[in-house]
Amino acid sequence: MSEPNQDKKILDVGCGWNKTPGAIGIDSNPRAHADVIHDLGVLPYPFANDEFDHVVCRHVAEHVPDVMAFVTELYRITRPGGRISITTPHYSNPDWPTDPTHRNHFNCYSFNCFIEARQVFPFYTEVRLKPIRTYVSLANLWRVTGLELIVNLDQHWPGLRFTRKFWEFYLSLIFRGKELRFEFEVMKPAS
Repeated sequence: MSEPNQDKKILDVGCGWNKTPGAIGIDSNPRAHADVIHDLGVLPYPFANDEFDHVVCRHVAEHVPDVMAFVTELYRITRPGGRISITTPHYSNPDWPTDPTHRNHFNCYSFNCFIEARQVFPFYTEVRLKPIRTYVSLANLWRVTGLELIVNLDQHWPGLRFTRKFWEFYLSLIFRGKELRFEFEVMKPAS
């Protein structure tokens, strides 16, 4: 993911105890290091439209009650051209079921409904995101064998995106994924 810029207004959604330095933190847990305590399932969040340059969500999307509404809210509060970074467990991660608060499973294609060129059902949402980066980390054993590098070849050569698709469709339940990291640019119509 891109490094936060000190001149940018950053929101860390579900910041917990690891709030991004320089960010405003929002979390539902009053014991978190959040600046704003708010139930992330209750919309709207207490921020203005287009308020943030970068919204960071690390291990939050798997907990929210409605992923479509969650991403729509992140989109609303991010300025046009701003970034949304989402990190979440891959659905094949064997640690996923150990947290009883997890509700949502994700794979590399879970956010395609927000990407105009990849939508299967364009009537789901008006939210438009431009994919900047998708990265899959694999379980440690598969990482050291070099398989993680092969799965993510498109990071250097976009034409090799089929390696991720092949892994996702045919191999991910054997060569388990660990974490997904997405970065999107917010695409909004000119006002």
